[in-house]
Amino acid sequence: MNTVQKLIQDVAIARTSYLDNISGLTEIQAGWKPDPDSWTIVEITEHLFWAEQGGILGMWKTLHAVRNGSMVRTYDSIHKDMPIEQVVDLTWQPKEKVPAVAAPRLGGTLSFWRSSLSSLQEVLSAFGEDLQDDERRLQAHPHPISGPLDFQQRIEFLRFHLNRHNGQVSDLLTKMPH
Repeated sequence: MNTVQKLIQDVAIARTSYLDNISGLTEIQAGWKPDPDSWTIVEITEHLFWAEQGGILGMWKTLHAVRNGSMVRTYDSIHKDMPIEQVVDLTWQPKEKVPAVAAPRLGGTLSFWRSSLSSLQEVLSAFGEDLQDDERRLQAHPHPISGPLDFQQRIEFLRFHLNRHNGQVSDLLTKMPH
């Protein structure tokens, strides 16, 4: 297994953990919020879908722009070769404002967003088949908060992001009335 395949597998593990955590919830439970400023589990799941879909699309567009010469293959960044956790520690505030493109906005059911989020693993795996291991440290599209990242960091971010929100869901589940 090469590094790209391992990165994709790590995202699959994080996705499965998240989806397992929200399985079995009723739509009423998934729509519960402890306070007006919190997101519901439906909103978190919708957010994860939009963020990941945009991230995969951006990576694929950038990869082909690099390959066809319309984008540079290398870049300088103070975050070069850092693991994504370190980049997030350096660039994020304690409670970040979600970029509009990744904000929950359509509503709907947990069953729809759960299925939609699950379907992105197939898309990510196809991207992973396209991305060559020697391309993973080339510049990808910038993250709206963290700035310039390479393909490895962008894929690591997908894992990190799923795990981060899985923790938030676990916290919501402990606060949820029974």
